Amino acid sequence: MASVPAGAAPAEKSAGKPGGDVRRITLYAEKLPGGQLGYGLEPGKATIPGPLIEMIEGETLEIEMVNNLDVAASLHVHGVDYDVASDGTRMNDGVVEPGGRRTFTWRTHAQGRRPGGTIEPGSAGYWHYHDHVVGTDHGTGGIRAGLYGPLVVRRKGDVLPDKQFTVVFNDMTINNSTSHEGPHFMAKIGERVEFIVITHGDFFHTFHIHGHRWADNRTGLLEGPQDPSRIIDTKITGPAESFGFQVIAGERVGPGMWMYHCHVQSHSDMGMAGVFMVTDENGNVPGHPMDMQQSNGSAPDHSMNMHH
Repeated sequence: MASVPAGAAPAEKSAGKPGGDVRRITLYAEKLPGGQLGYGLEPGKATIPGPLIEMIEGETLEIEMVNNLDVAASLHVHGVDYDVASDGTRMNDGVVEPGGRRTFTWRTHAQGRRPGGTIEPGSAGYWHYHDHVVGTDHGTGGIRAGLYGPLVVRRKGDVLPDKQFTVVFNDMTINNSTSHEGPHFMAKIGERVEFIVITHGDFFHTFHIHGHRWADNRTGLLEGPQDPSRIIDTKITGPAESFGFQVIAGERVGPGMWMYHCHVQSHSDMGMAGVFMVTDENGNVPGHPMDMQQSNGSAPDHSMNMHH
């Protein structure tokens, strides 16, 4: 999946300074096979989910959306600041007609103090964007077809991951994939991996990953020995909710084919599951049939009976 990184990320792998910079990108809404729809950064490169967009608190992002569909579409974002003209709804005339284009402006800010003394929260968090007009005035058809994507807003100094994976529970699918064929993600042992989890549709789900845990806070990382955040490996998530976290791949458990899935039993039985493959330093998963096939010179078989 393509990504739009936040500006000024230095070599030490922490988020750069806010700076108040204005960046500009172009996002294309396009048809995909099987009646699906997606967003992409280039014509003909649409994906489900759409590209991962990253910002640092203080930045502004101007997104020119080009609608290459044969129906009106839009772009609506969660978690950041925007004027009503960038709401992306029919109610506020935020529609992009077929063949048209429109600029949506997203702004972010750091945490501060209001005049009355209360704390105003910053924009940092794991958010998302989606269509709001295809099918209905709430974008039900667009979301079901795949017009959605992740947005990560970081604070200055946030630890950056080595790899990022997005999991979208959309009705009874993961990333609109075929049942029992959830996305396979791969990382080497010791790599810092960021998961971004988004839920769409009509159902509540529970995201669970085998062998790994995270802190139930803004980043998934403990901020010190006295951090009271609860440590979890499962989280309930409902429509339009999003969260994220970072883990160290294989920490204290080693390489393996680690399942992630919805832990509502009927949902996982219906195929809401995928694999987080953690390899050793050589790119192998010792003792797994895939590794044995590779050592024998045969092609790996990624098929798994994920509903057991």
